[in-house]
Amino acid sequence: MSSTEKVELDPAIRDAWHVCAVAADIAPGATAMHCLFGQRLEVARDAAGRPVVRGDGRVLPALERYGFIWTSPGTPPEDLFPLPGYDEPDRKNVVTGSVGIRVSAPRAVENFLDMGHFPFVHTGILGEEPHTEVKEYAVAIDPVADEVVATECQFYQPRAAVGSSGGAKTEYVYRVPHPFCAILYKTSPFDAVRMDIVALFVQPVGEEEIIGHTMMSIIDDRSTATEVRHFQLTIFGQDKPILENQRPRKLPLDPRAETPIRADKSSIMYRRWLTSKGVAYGVIPAP
Repeated sequence: MSSTEKVELDPAIRDAWHVCAVAADIAPGATAMHCLFGQRLEVARDAAGRPVVRGDGRVLPALERYGFIWTSPGTPPEDLFPLPGYDEPDRKNVVTGSVGIRVSAPRAVENFLDMGHFPFVHTGILGEEPHTEVKEYAVAIDPVADEVVATECQFYQPRAAVGSSGGAKTEYVYRVPHPFCAILYKTSPFDAVRMDIVALFVQPVGEEEIIGHTMMSIIDDRSTATEVRHFQLTIFGQDKPILENQRPRKLPLDPRAETPIRADKSSIMYRRWLTSKGVAYGVIPAP
């Protein structure tokens, strides 16, 4: 898609916040060029350090959250979805990288939700043979928060976190609070009560092209920020060729389009949720 091609966005996408830049990359007095939905954006900061986003000949809504700058082509809610735990003072909050991928935003989110590929794509880190079974888990749409939530997820992982010293059964909770964002809470090797947070915030450059931004909020006073970034970028780098080889690049919402298995329960619920919201961008709508 051309970076200047106009697209008609469905209301669920038009009136949502979308990540458009890494906050630390936008220095005071400087302007950075970015792209969202095929449109060029100018991202800067005002004299008070607040983000300013211009696009389509006008000033767009802007806010700074979770290490990124967000904007919207429409009328977004007052604030972004909450991220409980992020502001705890002893957490290490690290923006772990931004990767360009030729795939649709919903395909990237779906891949993030998929535990079944751990042993085969992230061998020696998030999974390994013979531990390939995706055990039964629960997934539902939270009617109050309006998000997809998967709980009781368990998977054996050789190195679940950057600070892990060995393999362990890891517990997961997935949230999809936004059509193009997914959040994972997982067992922390350093805290028996609280969980580490891994987030994927997808910036749709076009319908079949994205920048995938990742962030980690972890309880770990041993690992450096550089080590955390390297760990997460290694995982994302393994996902990139898998995503770019998926066909079609857009996500089919018809439940008959791709054969589901038990491991796909989150994906099925995510597709239903997108359908219920009328999302048309980056998907192949169900008939």
